[in-house]
Amino acid sequence: MVARIYKPAKTAMQSGQGKTHDWRLDFEPETPRVVEPLMGYTSSTDMRQQLRLTFETKEEAIAYAEKNGLAYQVSEAEEPKRRLAAYSDNFKFNRVGAWTH
Repeated sequence: MVARIYKPAKTAMQSGQGKTHDWRLDFEPETPRVVEPLMGYTSSTDMRQQLRLTFETKEEAIAYAEKNGLAYQVSEAEEPKRRLAAYSDNFKFNRVGAWTH
């Protein structure tokens, strides 16, 4: 079973950086989910799929995986591509471009 170590990105409903500073360890599913024929629920016999561990640093997460003999894969965090600016910057006197409606 492969464990995935990554730094989560912020959600679409999130404007701040909360819950994006810690590193997370998730397990990849070993078996696919199965649709139960009577009720239509999806289920799985893999209980590690529900487990999510949080660490303060990447090194702590790697040390945990190595200590427990887990194969792991590290995904580096990508920085946001857009420039953060305040709304009031649109109306600055020394703005580079002209502001029009």
